[in-house]
Amino acid sequence: MAIAVCSGSFDPVTNGHLDIIERSAKIFDKVIVAVLQNSQKTSLFSVEERVELLKAATSSLANVEIDSFGGLLVEYMQKKQAKVIVRGLRSAADFEYEQPIAAVNRKMAEEIETFFLMTNPAYAYLSSSIIKEMAKYGAKLDGLVPSVVEQALRGKFPPAR
Repeated sequence: MAIAVCSGSFDPVTNGHLDIIERSAKIFDKVIVAVLQNSQKTSLFSVEERVELLKAATSSLANVEIDSFGGLLVEYMQKKQAKVIVRGLRSAADFEYEQPIAAVNRKMAEEIETFFLMTNPAYAYLSSSIIKEMAKYGAKLDGLVPSVVEQALRGKFPPAR
């Protein structure tokens, strides 16, 4: 059984993330979406909130599991018996960032491969940071995030009175 892990901060999950997750679910037997617990990073949503938002957003995907982890990704993958890291690439800059990480992961665990998927061009400009900035100022998020995420963002950034 081919198990893949799609990891990230997902703060919050966007339709670009979902595109990569859905496409991965068509390729691999099981996809674990793993939310990184990073104490060095200030997040808008807690790890638990991000896990719940991802569960809601991927509920129609039977072979997708949502989890969280801390520490090294390759150690988490070995614990889960996963062999493939899935990473979405929006641009050449993403590849330049991801390629050395993939090389280090390969050095630490030869049995683990990194699988790069090009982002759907419809989402190539999209990032969690952009979504948070838009939400902060009350911009429309239609087609950019799942509705459950939009609702959660509205809770974090109530409209100005």
